[in-house]
Amino acid sequence: MALSDGDVQKQIKHMMAFIEQEANEKAEEIDAKAEEEFNLEKGTLVQNQRLKIMEYYERKEKQVELQKKIQSSNMLNQARLKVLKKREDHVRSVLDEARRRLVKSVANVSLYKEIMEKLILQALYQLLETDVTVRAREADQELINDIFPSILVKYKETTGKNITLRLDTENFLPAETCGGVELTSSGGRIKISNTLESRLDLIAQQLVPQIRNALFGKNENRKFLD
Repeated sequence: MALSDGDVQKQIKHMMAFIEQEANEKAEEIDAKAEEEFNLEKGTLVQNQRLKIMEYYERKEKQVELQKKIQSSNMLNQARLKVLKKREDHVRSVLDEARRRLVKSVANVSLYKEIMEKLILQALYQLLETDVTVRAREADQELINDIFPSILVKYKETTGKNITLRLDTENFLPAETCGGVELTSSGGRIKISNTLESRLDLIAQQLVPQIRNALFGKNENRKFLD
């Protein structure tokens, strides 16, 4: 049976409505899919950026912590150096006081004669030469000439040998030194310094660790004493 134009128009409208509904549903499905993918991508980007920011601030925190440790170590080292300098200054002041006392001992002529005799004999026993020149301060010439005879006797009694001693009257020890002597032999090739300063320096090298312990106590961080 033939359809009237009205029926045809109705079917066409019905089909168009169906197609339009299908298209709308498909469009909604595409929009939903796109929204889901967008949210996933956005979430991934946000998470990546969040991790990057966290890593950045973690590095910053570590850098700040490292800077604090370096600064603290530097300040501690500076404090230790200041303490060590103060200690060395104090030890030096003790040695300076010892030098001042040496000067006072020289003022005691009888004591100084005895010291000079022992210093010369000690150097002679080290040299064991038969011809020795003694160098001293210009102010000590008379004193040394006075003790030469006694030194020659004692040296022979100890070694059984005679020795020639001469006083250097041209090259003197500096007048500002505390005193003592230098002995030379073999044309000056062999020399022994037995000045009061050299003796004090030698004793100081041996006793400075003991002086430090006496002044500041034992260093617990030090494993070896040599």
